[in-house]
Amino acid sequence: MPPGPPGHWFFGNTPPRSHAYLYYNELAKTYGPVFTLRYGSKHVCVITGHQAATDIMVKQSHKLADRPQYIAAGEVLSKGMRVLITRAGPRLRRLRNALHAALQARVSVAYVPTQMQNARIYVLDILDAPEHHLDHARRYAASVIMSVTYGKTTPTSYSDPEVKQINKIAARLGDALRPGAYLIDTYPWLRYVPGMTSKLEQWHREEIGLYRGQVDAVKQRLAENEVQPCFVTYLLDHQEEYGLSDDELAYVAGSMFGAGSDTTAGALGFVVMAAAKYPDSQRRVQAQLDEVIGRDRSPTFADQDELPEVWAYIQESYRWRPVAPAGISHAATEDVFWNEYVIPAGTEVIGCHWAIGRDPEVFPDGDSFIPTRWLDPKGHIKEDLRIFNWGFGRRLCPGQHLADRSLFINTALVLWAFEISEDLAHPIDNMALKDGALAHPEPFTVNFKPRITSLREKLASYRDDS
Repeated sequence: MPPGPPGHWFFGNTPPRSHAYLYYNELAKTYGPVFTLRYGSKHVCVITGHQAATDIMVKQSHKLADRPQYIAAGEVLSKGMRVLITRAGPRLRRLRNALHAALQARVSVAYVPTQMQNARIYVLDILDAPEHHLDHARRYAASVIMSVTYGKTTPTSYSDPEVKQINKIAARLGDALRPGAYLIDTYPWLRYVPGMTSKLEQWHREEIGLYRGQVDAVKQRLAENEVQPCFVTYLLDHQEEYGLSDDELAYVAGSMFGAGSDTTAGALGFVVMAAAKYPDSQRRVQAQLDEVIGRDRSPTFADQDELPEVWAYIQESYRWRPVAPAGISHAATEDVFWNEYVIPAGTEVIGCHWAIGRDPEVFPDGDSFIPTRWLDPKGHIKEDLRIFNWGFGRRLCPGQHLADRSLFINTALVLWAFEISEDLAHPIDNMALKDGALAHPEPFTVNFKPRITSLREKLASYRDDS
């Protein structure tokens, strides 16, 4: 196996106490782009190099389609029904087939009007209450996913109890997925000790209750002919075809909301942070927005192909602050060979997005935010450079097309509408990230100065306060 740091003869290496991706990034400086850790009897292979990720996680992805045994997050908290961490097999195929039906690129185009409406509200919310910009990002993400998943026709408020509960569930999942967060993942026999899983069991009851309740609400509106077509109505129509139990159906819908809302909200926070910390990059995007769009109308999805600077800014944001910085673990179903090493079948394999995006051979000065690294000399997006923000191989995030469009329209609108600057009285710590499987910035303050004359009037007609 690839070498790694020495550990205790029985316990192995000590799991990182927090922010595992920083720990992996430091180990890479000593042990190279692929190294091995041992926790008890479990071996974990960590990939931190871009070429190694391509050779192992992409080219041999058919050997890495499984997930490891997540006892805390998978078996106890989710009862094996959360798509993100469901193990390879018939259930995963059924759940992913159902998700792909609603989220594949050609279908998810239908969600553009909802994304457009809510992105304009996001800008107006910032105009009205800039100090709550992170809450506005969460409101945007929650509203879009509530509409797509459950057919909610009015924009969601971030203060809605159901949104608060689902965000709480997402945070619990992120905590349960942290390496070393629960001893039962390292020593599975501990799950049988009375009381060891009681908190996780309670959390499962809360989340399945919420997910069932959301589906029941759609059923009620269906009976009253008061619901628009949505992911849940599709699942109900095709439940037998996909072979989904009632709880599996509820989890597929609920998992999409939890994952889709959480990742988009975090990514929008980092878009704003980068604008404040790197004003030259912000101004470069704004120059192209002024040239292509002007200031008399706002950007739309029809402008995507004319705004490579926006896409480069988004790609760099994904690299600089990836949505899952430590990656989500895979499990090898066959021996994986790389150079002179073997990763044996059954090994847990982690593609660490934070470290891969800082591979100095591909991304020099990786801690800095440099969107131009994604552009060729003609100003077009490079075709030969990629980042693995949405995962690898057969475990790619099925919602990536929806998420990419959300990042595009919100980035274009917020940089068109505002000049964003750091508040010198409250300096931004751009390394202040909440610890968890999915990345979110800790609260930070920025200044939003409108660039557009009569901004409210130009956007107000798209706002629906009903």
